Amino acid sequence: MNILFAASECAPLAKVGGLADVVGALPRTLEDLGIDVRICLPKYQIIDLKEHKFELIAKSIVVKNEKVDIYQGFLPESQVIVYLLENEKYLSQNGIYFDEIQRFLFFSRAILEIFPIINWSPDIIHCHDWHAAVIPLLLKAKNRKLEVKTLLTVHNLAQQGKWNAKEVLDFLNLKNEEIKTLKTRDRGEDFNILQQGILNADLINTVSPSYAREILTKEYGEGLEDWLLKRKKEVFGILNGIDEKKFNPETDPDLKLNYSFQNLERKIENKTHLQEILNLNKNYQIPLFGLIGRLDAQKGVDLIIEIIPDLIKNNCQLVILGKGNHYYERKLLELSQKYPQNISCQIKFDSGLAQKIYAGADIFLMPSRFEPCGLVQMIAMRYATLPVARKTGGLADTIEEGETGFLFEEYNVKSFLESVNKALKLYQDREEWLKLMKKAMKKDFSWQKSALEYRQLYQQLLQ
Repeated sequence: MNILFAASECAPLAKVGGLADVVGALPRTLEDLGIDVRICLPKYQIIDLKEHKFELIAKSIVVKNEKVDIYQGFLPESQVIVYLLENEKYLSQNGIYFDEIQRFLFFSRAILEIFPIINWSPDIIHCHDWHAAVIPLLLKAKNRKLEVKTLLTVHNLAQQGKWNAKEVLDFLNLKNEEIKTLKTRDRGEDFNILQQGILNADLINTVSPSYAREILTKEYGEGLEDWLLKRKKEVFGILNGIDEKKFNPETDPDLKLNYSFQNLERKIENKTHLQEILNLNKNYQIPLFGLIGRLDAQKGVDLIIEIIPDLIKNNCQLVILGKGNHYYERKLLELSQKYPQNISCQIKFDSGLAQKIYAGADIFLMPSRFEPCGLVQMIAMRYATLPVARKTGGLADTIEEGETGFLFEEYNVKSFLESVNKALKLYQDREEWLKLMKKAMKKDFSWQKSALEYRQLYQQLLQ
């Protein structure tokens, strides 16, 4: 079984968000199951070919009157082959998300030209998010002889890839009549790339069972619910996993002191170390909350800002790490300056500090409006840091209320604060809190189960 992952990100080669972690981890586990899985992504300017030992294997393939070079290497610590497509005009300038529409339309066109050159062809092209969602359309519209199936994984339905219809069709060299779906427009009369992927992919899946159900509703469907409902029988939900070797408090090199569920008292050392390096009041008894990720409306940052006065009143501490909406960044920085002993706000990405927060915090905040899967709550639990989260998407699928974390349903300050207070009350009972910490640490969030489900989906496609 030959599977090609087509994606915009792949850790550690090029990473912005959780998509990169999935594309960088799932293929390794699929490889262990005997599947020939390979990855293709643009050769961005930020990718160091020498560091990752990539070699040029083909030059000057012509795509849309542009020359494309192909580099081949391996996903670190694996035998998973990675292809990087280089083109000066569309693929290799600036960061990952720059002139996105043209970049990923060109990338999708280029992928379909490389198979004779690399002397390998996939049975299935596994397309990730809107960036590769035009591939199923191109396979049908261009009447290609490739005997290949397509699986579209929707990581975040809110990101859809919209552009002027005429410009998209011209770019793809299509006449708007090759197949019926080409005449379909979204509610804004734009050409919607993710919508076309949903209409043309052989199967569709999302990154958690709950999210797969939610996107069929108006509340979560982002304007595409009607199209998804028409394909309801071909929509599946497979929960993401995490790299349990990388996220392991027993061996994590970024921690002050490694620990396991058998010696959880060592977690206190990581807590006081985190308080010390961030200039917070150093006291292991103070409840310490953590927040890591994008600072935007989806992540419920507005609710967190609203409850900060209550956290201060209860003599709690809050550590924030991430970047995002400038209003939220500014507001959180102002609050950290107002309460320097209680709040530390780090507006940046810092993987080492993130590990220290996972290990040093007591409680992790994820009051998301929606959450397709979420990885950070799984990582937090792995480090015995209990999440307080909204009961939505992958959060509902991974957190057990009152057992491995705390869930609230209504998206409002009152419900969120009630859940936070419930956690704080239980935190005072050290014996009960330890039981929850151990349960959280023992949860299996490895990729093995997910990989088996993906293999089953691939087999279903080929049958």
